[in-house]
Amino acid sequence: MKKFITDQEKFWANSFGKKYILRNQNKQLLSSNINFFSKALACVDKLNSCIEFGSNIGMNIKALELLIPKIDITAVEINKHACAELKKILKNQKIYNQSILNFNSKKKWDLVLVKGFLIHINPNYLKAVYKKMYNACKKYILIAEYYNPTPVTVEYRGYKDKLFKRDFANDFLIKYPKMSLVDYGFVYRHDAKHKLDDINWFLLKKNK
Repeated sequence: MKKFITDQEKFWANSFGKKYILRNQNKQLLSSNINFFSKALACVDKLNSCIEFGSNIGMNIKALELLIPKIDITAVEINKHACAELKKILKNQKIYNQSILNFNSKKKWDLVLVKGFLIHINPNYLKAVYKKMYNACKKYILIAEYYNPTPVTVEYRGYKDKLFKRDFANDFLIKYPKMSLVDYGFVYRHDAKHKLDDINWFLLKKNK
């Protein structure tokens, strides 16, 4: 594994990332994710492939596979313990235990997925991450993150400089004019049936 560039990468690759695993594996989350993706991807054409950056233990992947059984999925995950769980649902060659900043591939996927991921990227490296996402995209990018109209830093479970909110989708649309907004929505944490964090999602399409 290549050397990490940022403190945020080290944070998620080590013990905190391992503890995060324990908080994110339950049937309620899987059910809520299925509901989420059925809405967020309602406007897409057929999806044959997907790459998720920051897959953790694959709760998003499990939901996608139930909705689209034949989809070919690739996972990029920085934490080795999470990757061990991913190996139970994906073939080894489809899992990259590395930072997105170190990830390189000429392949393109129908869907590029980030969900609760960009908020943990060092803001100084967001442009590099956006480029990785854009280059990996064949058709669509789904961004599901905490939203704020202007960039802000929020204390995260007692840690500083580990969570950053902003308008990620607008950043992307400005940087890449070939991308267009297809759909967007909001998930409410007080939804009685399908509880997730308060996140805004944006479905972008790559135009030729």
